[in-house]
Amino acid sequence: MKKTIILSALGAMFMASCADEFDTNNYYAGDRPAKSAAYAYLDDYEPLKEYVDHSKYPNFKLGIGTTASDYLKKELVYALVNSNFEETEPGNCMKMASCVNYDNGSMDFGTVSEYVSTATEAGLSVYGHTLAWHAQQPVKWLNSLLKDKELDIDPDAKIEKEVYKQDWTKAGSYTMWGQFPEAINAKATATSDGLTVTTTGTIPNFWELQYMVADGISLEEGAEYVMRLEIQGNPANDNLHYAIGAWGNDVKTGVIDFNGNMETRDIKFTTTAAVTGVHMLLQSGDYAGSYTIKSVALYKLESPAVEVEKEVNFYTYENKPDGPFPHYPMGATPPIVNGALHFVPDGSWSQFFVVPGGDNQLEEGDYVFYLDMAADKTASGIQLTVQNGWGGDAQNFTAAVPVEPGRHTYALKFPGLTGSPSKNYDCILKPQTADATLDFYSLKVCKVEKLNSIPLTPEEKKDTLTWAMDRWIKGMMEACEGNVKAWDVVNEAISGADLDGDGIYDLQHGQEGNKDDFFWQDYLGDLDYVRTAVALARKYGPEDVKLFINDYNLESDWDQNAKLKSLIAWIQRWEADGTKIDGIGTQMHISCYANAQTQESKKAAIENMFKLMARSGKLVRVSELDMGYVDANGASVKTGALTEDQHKEMAALYNWIIQKYFEIIPAAQQWGICQWCATDAPSDSGWRKDEPVGLWDKDYYRKHVYAGFATGLAGMPYEPGK
Repeated sequence: MKKTIILSALGAMFMASCADEFDTNNYYAGDRPAKSAAYAYLDDYEPLKEYVDHSKYPNFKLGIGTTASDYLKKELVYALVNSNFEETEPGNCMKMASCVNYDNGSMDFGTVSEYVSTATEAGLSVYGHTLAWHAQQPVKWLNSLLKDKELDIDPDAKIEKEVYKQDWTKAGSYTMWGQFPEAINAKATATSDGLTVTTTGTIPNFWELQYMVADGISLEEGAEYVMRLEIQGNPANDNLHYAIGAWGNDVKTGVIDFNGNMETRDIKFTTTAAVTGVHMLLQSGDYAGSYTIKSVALYKLESPAVEVEKEVNFYTYENKPDGPFPHYPMGATPPIVNGALHFVPDGSWSQFFVVPGGDNQLEEGDYVFYLDMAADKTASGIQLTVQNGWGGDAQNFTAAVPVEPGRHTYALKFPGLTGSPSKNYDCILKPQTADATLDFYSLKVCKVEKLNSIPLTPEEKKDTLTWAMDRWIKGMMEACEGNVKAWDVVNEAISGADLDGDGIYDLQHGQEGNKDDFFWQDYLGDLDYVRTAVALARKYGPEDVKLFINDYNLESDWDQNAKLKSLIAWIQRWEADGTKIDGIGTQMHISCYANAQTQESKKAAIENMFKLMARSGKLVRVSELDMGYVDANGASVKTGALTEDQHKEMAALYNWIIQKYFEIIPAAQQWGICQWCATDAPSDSGWRKDEPVGLWDKDYYRKHVYAGFATGLAGMPYEPGK
């Protein structure tokens, strides 16, 4: 670059720094050491932006990727950017992790504000990069927003968990006995009001006449309980004895003093040891009168906690025609019909496995099994059995399935699964007395976990992250003060795989073990992720803001531009509700290939990319163009090993790409081209380390690719050395 040109372009810079420094380092001098003959022709080139014909391409902007800290020094980078380009895009300073504190979410847009104002004052437009992305996010803070909610209750309070309930208004039988049969002198009557017992009070010992109102209860060691009775006694001035415990092991005894009204009585006690076979006896040998018991229930008192169902297995037959599923008595096993196990009863005893043991690995604990079933009529006698093996050591847990006509999901509770060494549980459906035809679609198994905090619901997580995105985008737009007119609103959303088989690539999503990235779409949804970002950018940005979806590998030849085709299809989905996306950005981090066949394949895909983007009707931006070199053996060539001929091959490819852009993309759809790297990457670079990705070398001397780039902008063929 001619020194006279740089001096005239950089008056502002030289006011702030010493011109002698640049002369001493010969950054812009024509007499470059050891290369003067081969590179002297480059001194005759104008700054790059001078080659853009805005009469033909009025919307086109020539951009460069910059490091904000280097630009803000107002030295070398500032000079190069202002003299050669029309638009600048920061590599990192506008990304969320650069502005939002990783630990606490506090926001600092100081660098952004300074960068935007400095570039704007220099006559450059600023392109914003980027508002929504999964990488370079304040992951710790964002995850903290999604943590479980602590229960907002008194930590010293207790909650009641019902472990037993007997409603005597619905009881069909009762038991009454005396320890000495000849002493029994009582009458019991069951009515809709409960069970009424009438006694004479003539038995010498109160415990010789006992009535069992609860039975078959197990108590845990050290646990607190409440036995709650709804009871009324007449007369009201006498007492009724009670005993809670097992035979020969009373846990709690006492008396109930009546007041003549039906009332609730709470009997609290704490166990010192585990007790099974617990009952409650009302002992009325010395009570003269009648008492009515309506209900009795036992509650365990626990520290504040909630039960949360965590899905551990979901078994469906939609895509699993991989039976057979064992059936007894042996014979034809249920076939899979329309995604369901189809069972037609033959009148005999039967059972069949809906989930074999190897697919159901369950730890010890409480579970809920959700059965998705359909029946043609009401069916009785159907059970689901869960068992952890066979023989004497096997444990079976069985629950009745109340099947109704039509398709329903039935929730069956299996408390206290004990686990097994293999943890493999067979799930067996037993339609033993049913005459209904059954279709069994799926089985979902959820483990019930007790927590002292409550996980946020999906809706709460979505609402919380929508707030976080609103806060972030509003803050960024306010910092830019309306001076940034175009943005990568969403960056790198498309994956490279079609997992759901709909013909287009899915969005990227979080993978297990990836703790460095934060995928907003996992919580906002594939549609609302982009729609929300677009809506907020339009809400807080300038009225004329342009919003782009930016992605890489859109020029891919290995899948015939499938990623770009998928992105265009996703844009149609996102816009179905009225959302407006203005443009597509293609990153184009490419290479020049020594293998001619490979290079032609790459060029054909680039050309097809431009054609697809043109047909989309969207604005088209080459957003992050840079180039390396790959030799005939497929190896990346480092800058120091690159030959003069290879430099010139790269220059010719730059020329071809730029001319194809102008040739294929209509002028009304052209946004521009942004060269991502001004200079070659140093050996310690985090981006394409030690590769020849710049238009200038590391000492800021022009390279042959500068000529290829400039002639491409001018619509002229590239001729090496001219």
